[in-house]
Amino acid sequence: MPAGGSGSAPEHGGLRSALGGLTTRGRSFLAAGLAAAVCSYVLGQADLLRVGLLLAALPLVCVVVLYRTRYRVAGSRTLSPARVPATAESRVRLCLDNISRLPTGVLMLQDRVPYVLGPRPRFVLDRVEAGGRREVSYRVRSDLRGRYPLGPLQLRLSDPFGMCELTRSFSTYDTLTVVPKVEPLPPVQLAGEASGYGEGQRRALAPAGEDDIIPRGYRHGDDLRRIHWRSTARHGSLMVRREEQPQRARCTVLLDTRRTAYRGAGPDSAFEWAVAGAASAAVHLLERGLAVRFLTDTGNCVPGPDGASGYTGGAGSAEAAGLLLDTLAVVEHSDEPGLARAYDVLRGGNEGLLVAFFGDLDEEQAAVAARMRRRSGTAVAFVLDGATWSTRTAGAPGASGPSGGRAAPAARLRMLREAGWTALPVSPGDSLAALWRRTDRAGAPAERLDGHGAGAGRGAGVSRDTGMTGGAAAGPGAGGAG
Repeated sequence: MPAGGSGSAPEHGGLRSALGGLTTRGRSFLAAGLAAAVCSYVLGQADLLRVGLLLAALPLVCVVVLYRTRYRVAGSRTLSPARVPATAESRVRLCLDNISRLPTGVLMLQDRVPYVLGPRPRFVLDRVEAGGRREVSYRVRSDLRGRYPLGPLQLRLSDPFGMCELTRSFSTYDTLTVVPKVEPLPPVQLAGEASGYGEGQRRALAPAGEDDIIPRGYRHGDDLRRIHWRSTARHGSLMVRREEQPQRARCTVLLDTRRTAYRGAGPDSAFEWAVAGAASAAVHLLERGLAVRFLTDTGNCVPGPDGASGYTGGAGSAEAAGLLLDTLAVVEHSDEPGLARAYDVLRGGNEGLLVAFFGDLDEEQAAVAARMRRRSGTAVAFVLDGATWSTRTAGAPGASGPSGGRAAPAARLRMLREAGWTALPVSPGDSLAALWRRTDRAGAPAERLDGHGAGAGRGAGVSRDTGMTGGAAAGPGAGGAG
């Protein structure tokens, strides 16, 4: 990039812009020179006229010289890393190469960054020799997820007298992706695990699908140990057994993004907790080898890397998790009035495990959410009550921490549990890892899920929760919940 050039703008336009780059010192010299010239005419002093012409000509000469100066420099920017979780830092390295045959003067390097990432970095570079390189770096950090453009890089040129300053910009920029913070979750055994979660998942014949279970004919190169002699005797030709592979378990992570379901904004708001919780749950399930489908209340499924509506875990879980986090980095509130569209998607078939993060649920939306459970093998819901989150005050007793007032109304939670959900209320300061541990089927919860006291109702709460957690396939347990 010719840092001293005018780019694609006409020469006269560039010269006008160069005159606009006069500094306060340059404008003062020009004004003083004009004033001296006028005074010399009025007073008839020729010496004063020469002084005025010198004062006025100096800044103009600096403008012309700086405008005609050509520096051929190349700039590059490197982000390490380009994807960071919220509150984490990323290092930005700037490289400036002088690709001309002339050394440069003093350069001021400035990079444009959004205000949420911190102050705009500025660097002063001394004389860069021909073919030389200068490297500088700075750090950026954001508490809010999103995608933030960095750039374009700007160079500010100045003459030795400080009369004029010109700014030249590069045209390229990079993007920093701030994803939700992922919380490590403990491995738990959820209810209904035998129907599609964990070690009890079903096995299917992968080469020909679930319906084709007969042996196939022998092909050159097949292992002789796979010959099925009974079928060979029946068909009169060699038949071999098909290789069986475990069917990949599937799950759906549902995120309620309705604008009316959350109150407040900022990194500590209920909506941000729900987004971070959905990210943590999805990444955890991907790491365990499940095929994860991410769904919002709008009924839209986030397409995976291969165009399908899901992300495959296992060996490629790290890449799949990164792509999913990129999507969650820019998820925003929706204007949907309810959860009907998400219900229409889920009622199409059994998707195994369902993990949902709900905001405020009125009676109608709680009924819709309850019907979602009937279409799923196992359902776990984290319900956030916006009233509790919006009234949270810094330093208030009980305002933060797992034991500070339960957020979701008991009636809504009871409606979900009666439909077979494992529903847990979420209060400000609650840890998703602690809540996730309470969904473990192997151990009974230590307290009632509706958040009431652990006194007289403690025993009933344990029996209800145990029935709910194991009630995905057991009717008596669900009946006991009532």
